[in-house]
Amino acid sequence: MAVRIVVVDDHRLHAEALASALKLRGHRVLAAAAPTAGAADLVVARAPEVCLFGTATPGRPGVFDPVARIRAERPGTAVVVLGPVPAPRGIAAAFAAGAGGYVRHDERVDGVERALLRARAGEAAVAPQLLCGAFAELLDPAGEPDDEAGRLLSRLTPREAEVLRRLAEGEGTRGIAAGMGIAPSTARTHVQRVLVKLEVGSRLEAAALSARTGLLDRVRAATR
Repeated sequence: MAVRIVVVDDHRLHAEALASALKLRGHRVLAAAAPTAGAADLVVARAPEVCLFGTATPGRPGVFDPVARIRAERPGTAVVVLGPVPAPRGIAAAFAAGAGGYVRHDERVDGVERALLRARAGEAAVAPQLLCGAFAELLDPAGEPDDEAGRLLSRLTPREAEVLRRLAEGEGTRGIAAGMGIAPSTARTHVQRVLVKLEVGSRLEAAALSARTGLLDRVRAATR
């Protein structure tokens, strides 16, 4: 059964790509927009059954304020958050704001579709392991230190890790292709996948993130 949906994401390309995929599955996408700060106004105006709310920073203070407003002003609209994992505090904050589901940003479209259908039906749309992680961190906030570099590295294939290293070291598409013995078009595809998995919008952002988190050191150690 078709669902009326609004898709918002901090990255417009993510919002539009997901909206297109859901339209192909027969759903009615009322709007696809960025950034998430404007989600509440859009949902209040369009009155969808489900709002898909994509954020790369679920732990940032106030990020779920639009969700709380949506639930207050459009209680008939279910909200499903799409975000990075693991981010247990972010998951807990999403549900505290009134979200009905939390799905990995890299989930396949059929998984997103299942989540929005469950949320529309009033069910919790979240994988049990994500809830366990949220409860574990809330119960033991002084536990293991956050390992952002390790989490990011786990998202990348060995080839994507090499692409990230070369990208961060200033190589362009042709340089990456020549160094790895692949076609430039294949190199561009790998670069795009790296950007999506790291949830950044440009090569410069990817390089900055990898340097800031220590990911670049991990990647160099893994690919040299």
